[in-house]
Amino acid sequence: MDIRRADKIAEELEQLILTGNYSDGERLDEVRLAQQFGVSRTPVREALQKLTLSGLVEQLPRRGVFVCQPGPVELLEMFEYMAEIEAVCGRLAAKRISDAALVSLQEANTKCQQAVEANEADEYYRENEQFHHIIYKQSGNGFLEQEALRLHRRLKPFRRIQLHLRGRMKQSLAEHKEIVQALSDNKPDQAANALRGHVAVQGEKFHHLMINIKTAAE
Repeated sequence: MDIRRADKIAEELEQLILTGNYSDGERLDEVRLAQQFGVSRTPVREALQKLTLSGLVEQLPRRGVFVCQPGPVELLEMFEYMAEIEAVCGRLAAKRISDAALVSLQEANTKCQQAVEANEADEYYRENEQFHHIIYKQSGNGFLEQEALRLHRRLKPFRRIQLHLRGRMKQSLAEHKEIVQALSDNKPDQAANALRGHVAVQGEKFHHLMINIKTAAE
């Protein structure tokens, strides 16, 4: 129960940080947050640990936890790097993926479809996360998988919020289907390109992401 509560608190804090309710460098007080969410300090502490993994907050010894947001240039660079990491995962997975993993990807897409129909962006993200984690695993390269997971955690808040853009979930699902087709057909280059395009945030897409964050703050 505490773990689920911590996940919910982490998501709410993510939203508050991304929409400017907490300033960059602001200290997050466990006691005050526990009172705000009506819980003990334990799930708040767990939530802050999750945010530390994503890089949205920084824990400084004997000082506390502070908001730490990347600037637009750093964020764009991270997405650019993430796109290339996922492209490599896709290229390798196209050669190595198991039939069972392909079935799991299809199942994840079915649940994504249900989330689209219900207009549940956060539920879509949870299934989307599973989808990508399967591909990292099926790359067959443990070091690459860990790097992909690390950066995925770092970008989680931003990947999640962009799904709230109008039409983005449907577009994302269509891209998922293209990725699965390339993996099923054992086409490494096609899989790499599909994943790169799916993750890359460039030009207009990045502009809409930043506008979405700014609009939510107003």
